[in-house]
Amino acid sequence: MKSHEPPPPTDRPRIVCFGELLMRLSPPGRELPLQSPRFDVHFGGAEANVAASLAILGHASAMVSALPDHAIGHACAGELRRHGVDTGGVRHTEGRMGLYFLAPGAMHRPAEVIYDRADSVFARTPTEAWDWPRLLAGAQWLHLSGINLALGEATAQAALAAVRAARAGGVRVSFDCNYRGKLWGERAAQAPALLREVVAEAELVFGGERDVALILGRDFAATDDGFHRAAEAAFAAWPRLQRLATTARRHRSADEQDLLGRLAQRDRTLATAPRGLIGIVDRIGSGDAFAAGLLHGLLRDMDDQAALDFALAAACLKHSVPGDVNLLREADMRAFLADGGFEVRR
Repeated sequence: MKSHEPPPPTDRPRIVCFGELLMRLSPPGRELPLQSPRFDVHFGGAEANVAASLAILGHASAMVSALPDHAIGHACAGELRRHGVDTGGVRHTEGRMGLYFLAPGAMHRPAEVIYDRADSVFARTPTEAWDWPRLLAGAQWLHLSGINLALGEATAQAALAAVRAARAGGVRVSFDCNYRGKLWGERAAQAPALLREVVAEAELVFGGERDVALILGRDFAATDDGFHRAAEAAFAAWPRLQRLATTARRHRSADEQDLLGRLAQRDRTLATAPRGLIGIVDRIGSGDAFAAGLLHGLLRDMDDQAALDFALAAACLKHSVPGDVNLLREADMRAFLADGGFEVRR
């Protein structure tokens, strides 16, 4: 087993992301799985997508994870390094790669995800294997998601240890609720308590009224502004929480949707204008692009409305990029916000 490497020195704020790295297999174009005997391959994962996007936006991002010690595992780590992510915290050991299969949506047929990640290297890594004081050394933010909690007891306890070490070391915690019913499976009854424990340590939470309702055991659907009411309940429940952010999506088909962003602070709630999305190429990872965009705005000292607008621009533009990661740069998001049009840039 290869040990973690120390983080390289940097003057930029360092963001550490913790989660499983995955290989995605999807049929070409809009085909159904195995309609033809081919799959397109992409690497990603909720936290990895954030790490890569932040690196592309110019930040010192680092990934903490575990991968198989074989060609595919090393190719996955290499893809992160290609985008500028520090992979010194990625363990390589014997075991299997986490996979998921994506059947892309089209017109009135929704996309569907099939997971094949049970007993992966990441899921089997024991909690005590992660040396959090060292892995978080020099970090300003730790970003992780509820997917860690869903994968099993070991990863759930590792996530709890990570956020506790972050708080003890003065590292700010960013948490994406990312509830995935298929992953929780028979452990679904544990979800509210585990999510509640991590959210209590977070300063920034990505989640909407459904997430807060699940965690607190309340129903906000009957109110006129469910997100605002959920935010009030969240701030009352969690003293450390400073911002609750989410996207809201309206579907007309798999190819045509509207997207807007919302951000609640303790004293006010902000929103973006809705943006129309037509001819969607790939929506997977758009929530991660939103998270990375908001973190980018906060790290660049934007005011909260500007950071929220930037985050929504990142989420919208991710729908134009195949694969899990938003590969676009700050100039692209700013051009989108300035309504730069669709003429070829020459």
